Amino acid sequence: MSFQDDARAGEQAMRAVFPPTPLLRNQVLSERYKADILLKREDLSPVRSYKLRGAFNAMRKVMTDGAVFVCASAGNHAQGVAFMCKHFGVHGVIFMPVTTPQQKVMKTQMFGGDHVEVRLIGDYFDDTLASAQSFCADAGAHFLSPFDDEDVIEGQASVAVEIEAQLGRAPDHIILPVGGGGLSAGTRSYFEDRVSYTFVEPSGAPSLARAIAAGQPVDVSPINTFVDGAAVATIGARTFARLKMASPEDVIDIPEDRICTTIIDMLNVEGIVLEPAGALAVEALRDVADMIEGKTVVCVTSGGNFDFERLPEVKERAQRYSGVKKYFILRMPQRPGALKDFLSILGPDDDIARFEYLKKSARNFGSVLIGIETKRPENFDRFLSELDAGGFTYTDITNDETLAQFVI
Repeated sequence: MSFQDDARAGEQAMRAVFPPTPLLRNQVLSERYKADILLKREDLSPVRSYKLRGAFNAMRKVMTDGAVFVCASAGNHAQGVAFMCKHFGVHGVIFMPVTTPQQKVMKTQMFGGDHVEVRLIGDYFDDTLASAQSFCADAGAHFLSPFDDEDVIEGQASVAVEIEAQLGRAPDHIILPVGGGGLSAGTRSYFEDRVSYTFVEPSGAPSLARAIAAGQPVDVSPINTFVDGAAVATIGARTFARLKMASPEDVIDIPEDRICTTIIDMLNVEGIVLEPAGALAVEALRDVADMIEGKTVVCVTSGGNFDFERLPEVKERAQRYSGVKKYFILRMPQRPGALKDFLSILGPDDDIARFEYLKKSARNFGSVLIGIETKRPENFDRFLSELDAGGFTYTDITNDETLAQFVI
């Protein structure tokens, strides 16, 4: 059988567990980009991501009486494995870092019920992974890779099988988020050259782009883990073997703060909750706008496991990227009326979001951390001109990541 035949067989087997996820045309995006934009809503799967597909396919192929399955994951893969352990009625041991948010631990346990045991080991994922693999060797258990496994890749290809069936044909273009490469490798192997592709990575973890440049998987550590569903230091060897023919021009990366603008936009405008990795494909539409006009384009929204405790951070990042919020260290004269003079500079659309004396470094001046929000980025041109005219000394620290970690 061909890869396509195997992927179709896996997709059919999944129908006993969960229905196809919707393929929905988005009117707002279609009008914005003058194309027929459809979202493949993997955020609406039973575990709010596509990860249960690969877990199901890999488990069904090695299922035996008394089988024990093991994985190491801090997120969607753990939940997919837990869901399938309960479905198959088998025992699973899921290793998660000690630092995993309690919400993710609870959801994993909820999906698996009595069929899974969650073990919190290690401050960092590498330690967690080593513990999981050591357990497998000692217990003779079956390790379930999150992406670098042929059966997992084949299972993720079921996304492509459904897209073709729901659309009645292959789309013209498909945009895929890339982390370890399981989803993109499976989709690319199924459609082959029948469609054109855009592969999207977070800027803080460009593992596919670096691998293509080097001709082999490379470690891109240290990585930015904000886009946790796609922040992988080294793309899988098996997944890269299926993606290495991609053109460098087909692989783009998007800054983490920019991704936040789409998370906020999709939530406010569409009422769609996406995790950072799930928003990658939608955000990439900006980068390919010129090449998709008039075409049928599918964006895979890969996941919606968003912890709303992160919403203030996401909003903050989006505002800073959009240029409507800035932070300054202001040297404030210690004289009567100085604060009033500063406040008079603010325009009708400007708002003080943060005001904090950091240190009185001299008798005549004090250092102030100040955050300003406004409605339009260009408002800061006038604001800074008036600061200069007023003789105020200031430093813009908005994009200084080192300082931002400590004071913002």
